[in-house]
Amino acid sequence: MTQLFLAVVGLIAFVVVVGILVITVVSTVRVIGTVIEIARNPTLGLIAFRSLFQHRMRSSLLGGAIALVTAGLVMVTGMSVGIRDTLLTSATTLMSGHLNVGGFYKATASQSAPVVTNFRAVEELVKREIPEIDFVVQRGRGWAKLVSDTASVQAGIAGINIANEPGMKRVIVIEEGNIDDLSRVDSILLFQEQAEKLSAKVGDRITISAATFRGTNNTVDVTVVAIARSVGMLSSFNCFVNEQQLRRLYQLNDETTGALQIYLKDITQVKVVQERLRAKLTEAGYGMLEPDARAFWQKFDAVNHESWTGQKLDVTNWEEETSFIKWIVDILSYFATLVILILVVIIGVGIMMVVWISVRERTREIGTLRAVGMQRGSVLAMFVTEGFLLGLIGTLVGTIAGLLLTLAVNAAKIGLPKSWQFVFMSERLIITPTIGWSIFGIVFITAIITGISVIPSFLAARLKPISAMSHVG
Repeated sequence: MTQLFLAVVGLIAFVVVVGILVITVVSTVRVIGTVIEIARNPTLGLIAFRSLFQHRMRSSLLGGAIALVTAGLVMVTGMSVGIRDTLLTSATTLMSGHLNVGGFYKATASQSAPVVTNFRAVEELVKREIPEIDFVVQRGRGWAKLVSDTASVQAGIAGINIANEPGMKRVIVIEEGNIDDLSRVDSILLFQEQAEKLSAKVGDRITISAATFRGTNNTVDVTVVAIARSVGMLSSFNCFVNEQQLRRLYQLNDETTGALQIYLKDITQVKVVQERLRAKLTEAGYGMLEPDARAFWQKFDAVNHESWTGQKLDVTNWEEETSFIKWIVDILSYFATLVILILVVIIGVGIMMVVWISVRERTREIGTLRAVGMQRGSVLAMFVTEGFLLGLIGTLVGTIAGLLLTLAVNAAKIGLPKSWQFVFMSERLIITPTIGWSIFGIVFITAIITGISVIPSFLAARLKPISAMSHVG
């Protein structure tokens, strides 16, 4: 049943995409032809503009609808970009670098630990071979139970050296305490949601309990030195402790860490640098895991079923480490695209009907123009120009309105309910419009509107002068 549903959805999506491509191609051809025709005879553009002005009530309503759809497109794409940027910022602060050199160490074939041994040698190789690096930090990785006097929660814990974390202070907002106190060995930073569940405040002592990589249980006591503002899903299961404390908890030596998080000067080079780094590590003699676009904790079962022992490294990027939540951004983008396409279809049908009505109302005018020598191509160009002008003006107004609205929304700092924060990964609504998407909206919607106006315009151009002039009504 699920496969049938997916097949139907896929077929519908294919038909829609093909239809849009055909309309876009036809629109482009007609727009080029119209521009050439108007360049030869500028009067056509003037006639088209005067016709829109003469029927300004109808043009205003339809243009307003186009503007509304365009503003919606600006808002929706801006929201999608905002969520993605928030995800990138949060993910590359809380749990991942732009690139990560992690891996697993197996003392036996069936038991693995997510650690990198002798990490300083790996770090030296990375800095030597990858000039695109901005900076590198090392993070311990673990999963443990946090226990207070009144409650307990499960959480991922990252061991950090706060002095080497230039990005964290720019992203994490501290509500209570001082983030610099993470330099103390017996310290922990919680997020608001975790602190509320544990009924913990700055200065309270809590216990961290975890199974070590050797199969025994261990506990350490830590002091809450800071409580940070929650940033949605990622902060709901992450907290930070001093790196030395994490090593004590898991009984690791100073040459072992969870992963090296690599930050690049240009994040667009992630894929290229990732492949080169993997090749350099292989050349240096390090065992490598097969590429797997999942977060490290999703690989335990696969690694534990492999027969090798010792150390194998793994090179991942930030998208792979957040693949378990990136689907939220993708679903929102697909949903937004579907809504916009539906609105464009509705407005397109309206445009077609309006041009048809205009053709019917102006049949005698068309006959007169044909009788005094206007060619069919010129008549076609005149009506297509009306659709083009209506689409262009509507999209320009809509884009400006959408950009102004996004500025107002961002300035208002609209707070989100906690359930929405989990999805939007932010405590407030953030919309980030881009020039690229704004231009795309103008071009795309104008092209669709122009293409849809071709059919009634073609029928108008085919009217015979005698029958058009004798038309009544």
